[in-house]
Amino acid sequence: MLSQGSVDVRAGVTAVAHPNIALVKYWGKRDESLALPVTGSLSVTLDIFATTTHVTLAPQASTDMITLNGDTAGGAAAERVQAFLDLVRRLAGRRERAVVESVNQVPTGAGLASSAAGFAALAAAAAAAYELDLDGRALSRLARRGSGSACRSVFGGFVQWHAGSGDGSAGDVSSFAEPVPVGPLDLVLVVAVTDAGSKKVPSREAMRHTVATSPLYRAWAQASATDLERMRDALARGDLPAIGAIAEGNALGMHAAMLAARPAVRYLSAGSLAVLDAVDALRADNVAAYATADAGPNVVVLCPRADADRVAETADAIDAVRSVHLARPGPGVRLQSEHPGGDER
Repeated sequence: MLSQGSVDVRAGVTAVAHPNIALVKYWGKRDESLALPVTGSLSVTLDIFATTTHVTLAPQASTDMITLNGDTAGGAAAERVQAFLDLVRRLAGRRERAVVESVNQVPTGAGLASSAAGFAALAAAAAAAYELDLDGRALSRLARRGSGSACRSVFGGFVQWHAGSGDGSAGDVSSFAEPVPVGPLDLVLVVAVTDAGSKKVPSREAMRHTVATSPLYRAWAQASATDLERMRDALARGDLPAIGAIAEGNALGMHAAMLAARPAVRYLSAGSLAVLDAVDALRADNVAAYATADAGPNVVVLCPRADADRVAETADAIDAVRSVHLARPGPGVRLQSEHPGGDER
């Protein structure tokens, strides 16, 4: 359970969450309104790129006030946050508007799970501010309604999001995230950023289009169910080569399904392919390096900690790579007393 402890709700609530990188991808919804996925997925929460969100209730306000990195949010981004706050208010039986201030260290909309961290932090802070008493499973279900993958960032380490079964309330209750057991695993994730800008095609739009038009989508979804079971087994053994091979195959299959959409959705760039080629070359040189990429051009390389410096140096030497970051499995969402905008981690 995410305890509020000594948090003074009247002064607002701050929550910190981190993005997660899916090793078995989430791509496709069977229910848009409840964000119920077609398939289950499995991810690792990172210890870098934190999002810090502060929610203060504003009883005298006539509308919610939302800022991101110091700028007033507007358009679709603001509407999405307001819709989520409306959901929290309905669950809490409350009507007060809120002031939401969010500071995001991960590039927004670049395929590095900024929405996962953002809505996990918002879910935790808003639930506490409106005095909803939620355990981890219930909080993950709430975060899912803001952004599907946010349900996984509620927890630290390796996390499975269960697709659940059925539609409506039955599907809602059965679709949640929870940690999975992991054997001895000294893993580093090398994040190679080739483009930190926002994607031209948002994930939600690309996902919907892929499901509707790609002749490869159903085959990928069926294979993904098998990948999920194999991934759980490999994690339980702490078998990094198996984990990496499953993750790489699942990611490339997802991007293949997008490329087969009509018209194609293409997130991988020439820079992405250069990183993938470098990973192939590292493996040929007996380095256990494996690549994955979410819905964007940036590539994450899984490798043992002993090889992390070499993998990072290899990625950094690629002209198209703008920056390289090393991450480890990180914590789940947590409440804190500090206001966003303080020292970065």
